[in-house]
Amino acid sequence: MSKIQVMDEVLANKIAAGEVVEKCMNVVKELVENSIDAEADEISVRLVDSGVKEIEVRDNGVGMDEEDAVMAFERHATSKLKKLDDLFNIESLGFRGEAIPSIASVSNMELKTSNGTIGTKITISGGKDKKVERCDLQKGTTILVKDLFYNTPVRLKYLKNLYTELSYIVDYMNKMALSYPHIKFTLVNNEKVLLQTDGKGDQLKVVYEIYGADITKKMIPIENENDDYLIHGYISYPEVTKGTRNSLTTLVNGRVIKNNELNKCIIDCYHTYIHKDRYPIIILNIEVDPILVDINIHPTKMDIKFSKLDSLKDLLVKTITSKLEELTLIPEVSVRDSYSVSEVHRQIVKKEEIEEEIETPKYEEIKLDFEVHEEKKEKKKELEESLPFEVEEEKEPRIKKMHPIGVILFTYIVAENEEGMYLIDQHAAAERINYEKVLKEIKEQKQVIDLLIPIKIELRKDEFILAKERLHILEEYGFVFDEFGFNTILVRSHPSWIPEEKAEDIIRKLMDLIIDKKDFDFDQFVWRMAATTACRMSVMAGDYISKEDQEWILENIRYCENPFTCPHGRPTIITYTKYELEKLFKRQLD
Repeated sequence: MSKIQVMDEVLANKIAAGEVVEKCMNVVKELVENSIDAEADEISVRLVDSGVKEIEVRDNGVGMDEEDAVMAFERHATSKLKKLDDLFNIESLGFRGEAIPSIASVSNMELKTSNGTIGTKITISGGKDKKVERCDLQKGTTILVKDLFYNTPVRLKYLKNLYTELSYIVDYMNKMALSYPHIKFTLVNNEKVLLQTDGKGDQLKVVYEIYGADITKKMIPIENENDDYLIHGYISYPEVTKGTRNSLTTLVNGRVIKNNELNKCIIDCYHTYIHKDRYPIIILNIEVDPILVDINIHPTKMDIKFSKLDSLKDLLVKTITSKLEELTLIPEVSVRDSYSVSEVHRQIVKKEEIEEEIETPKYEEIKLDFEVHEEKKEKKKELEESLPFEVEEEKEPRIKKMHPIGVILFTYIVAENEEGMYLIDQHAAAERINYEKVLKEIKEQKQVIDLLIPIKIELRKDEFILAKERLHILEEYGFVFDEFGFNTILVRSHPSWIPEEKAEDIIRKLMDLIIDKKDFDFDQFVWRMAATTACRMSVMAGDYISKEDQEWILENIRYCENPFTCPHGRPTIITYTKYELEKLFKRQLD
């Protein structure tokens, strides 16, 4: 008897389910995408116990007749691909024909569908015992999935706790609502509404429903295009960040995708604006000819490959960096109550109490704020009086002139102007000034200082090997090295932008960057070199600074390209506006 046999259909579907259905979110994803492909403009997702017990997806799409409904349970049965060429021009969200049979093989499923002519109901348990009967004629499709993974206990065992499973679903549904603002989405778990959009096509209003009022007011619209791509959406002010990359929502022709190269490109645009462990909130819509992308990489269809990726990255960098450079990014200290609905646990447990206790600003008020902001942006900045400090000719300040009052806690300069009061972190501000100065001098590569007494740096053998491989990078910027023995390096010259009195400390730090055993990033090295040097050059928190030092910092920070954060993303300056101060002292009442 032959040892090689064809697997039966149920076993094949269970194996496919291992790729397509890893958690409850995957079931929701596949069913919601089918509803969108069915031209639905209302999609409701109802969960019981985060989807572990029940997932119901209901839509008002075109529906199916009985023949198509039965065929949908067959593996690789799809209405989206008819010939090979269709695979390279995919405009639908689903196309593989694996989702329905895969989900059915690991659950108890009920499908009710109608195209307006005939209603069909199909029940199936574990991919077997299919039962077909008539049902009502309400146009659209409803799929109920019960007892997910009941017949694959190992997979059921490795589901996360209910909160975690629910957070995956909420995150996905939020992204779909952002991707399709013209569709009315509803998400309910255990009879509690977690998401509800109106389907009127306003993406900013969806941002408001997901993130709340305070974050929505800190979102900036972007739009640009080149010969290959059209991009539009919203980016957050650098002061608005999250702790995970989930805050980056990338949509390609309406499809939610995750692409590490694109994420890195976006995060790099915020380089020196935010801390390295924080991430901006991004809603990025990318429109492209389907022939330039390949979505047939993984059964989940979450990853994607781009043709002409460099063209897209260049467009992103140009658009985001230019937008950030336009803005005045001084965080304001606000005395208002804040409200956010972006945290899943709060959505689940306390949403009703919060809505009763806190009056959330209306979306229409936020939209008006955007219009006022855009109007102010169009006004030309007024020229300031001439400076007692050397600045580039014809360079306009990013911040209005500030007058120092004093220093508190040996760290924060207190200053004022007609608009309000400012607190400036003396180290962060000095670091930003020195960083931009050093970066400019690195690029210009002017002079080199020869040392009478070389700086001696001893390394471990493994570090010495890495250093030898990478020293040429530093040599390109004016450093001169000699080997001394098997694990020692002598520094005989260094560029003039390194202060002589701090040269050894700075060079040792640069050597640490060179021998970093993580993947060495050549693109980031110059930034890290400039940032490290600037940090060592700058006045520190706790240091005494004179009135002249304060004036020097306040004047020079105004003319930085990015005066709002230090090279590591910490804020240099915050403001109490005159209005906020008057509210604090009850001189201004709402």
